[in-house]
Amino acid sequence: MSRRIRTTTAALTSLATVAATALILSGGADASTSAAAADCGVLFDDFHYASPTDSAFGGAGWTTRNDVGSPGVAGARWLTSNVSFPTVNGERVAQLAASTDGSSGGTTHSEMYQNQLKFFEGTYASRVRFTDAPDSGTDGDHVNETYFTISPLRYDRDPLYSELDFSEYLPNGGWGGSTADYQTSWYTYWNNPTWDGLRASTAQNRSFAGWHDIVTQVSGGHVKYYIDGQLTADHTTDAQGNPVTPRTPMSINYNMWFIDTAGHTSGNSVYTEQVDWTYYAGNQVVSPSDAVARAGSYRTSGTSHVDTVNGCTTPTTTKPTTPTTPTTPSQPANCSTAAEWDWGTVYLGGQRVKHNAHLWQANWWTQGSEPGLTAQWADLGHC
Repeated sequence: MSRRIRTTTAALTSLATVAATALILSGGADASTSAAAADCGVLFDDFHYASPTDSAFGGAGWTTRNDVGSPGVAGARWLTSNVSFPTVNGERVAQLAASTDGSSGGTTHSEMYQNQLKFFEGTYASRVRFTDAPDSGTDGDHVNETYFTISPLRYDRDPLYSELDFSEYLPNGGWGGSTADYQTSWYTYWNNPTWDGLRASTAQNRSFAGWHDIVTQVSGGHVKYYIDGQLTADHTTDAQGNPVTPRTPMSINYNMWFIDTAGHTSGNSVYTEQVDWTYYAGNQVVSPSDAVARAGSYRTSGTSHVDTVNGCTTPTTTKPTTPTTPTTPSQPANCSTAAEWDWGTVYLGGQRVKHNAHLWQANWWTQGSEPGLTAQWADLGHC
């Protein structure tokens, strides 16, 4: 049920497709875990950071969003300052805040994400606290509290696009519906002529206020979603028969944003979502109880961060099926004032960069989309 126009939340490190890895494991974190599975790596983070500007936060691969753009309320700001690390019940947690006064200029969102696309098949787990009511202000806003993975959409109907929404919690409804927590597995989406997409989606229409263990297993053509140990969905294909399991590596993301301001009544309202820990076991099928136990073992041993994930992916030479590079102008471009393109930088429409001896101009908000390979950039000529 995402409504994304921007490319992605993370930097694209490869245009490669991926081959399914052969080994699928189950069970606990014992010594019998094979070397092949272990080589795919593990991520665990307990979010013991002082602030989003803490060097350890960036060193662990996390980035916050700080710009203006979709999804959500047009013109709303995404603020690094909306991410903090308070202590709750004796433990540090990551906290994402979103606020609104009912206007686009008075609306702020938050997001933090892993800045490498290296997460693919395996088990994803996190302990997340959702809220039904604002910490302050009037209630009723169409806020979206999330935990998901995503890869860039290189162009409309990109067949390699991959996104798994483990939880998109709408306590006050939205998108024409009532209170719901959505689990959605995506094949692709498009912006033109109007926004739409191909996906499989399941919803629970009840309150999810409080702490929840969210676990998702991705293996063997299935995406199995669990909340507090209970299976809520098992997705394989969309209604057209397209696979909704990932086809390319993704980033891990958390964000909090307002779908619109239609539910706002008065004053300024502030909502929060909290994340106690996150865990990923590459190419392993781990039961919900074992995933929670593994996270607990790290915490008991005093380990607050581990990252040995190598992706376990195999690049291919598959090229985009839709031409995306415009014809190069015949006149040389003036590249003297343009900076080199950087995959980790957010670019807004109209901004220019140099890349591969060409000058490029962003068509709209983009991050991690390489000029010359995606529709996000217009070729202004050879430097």
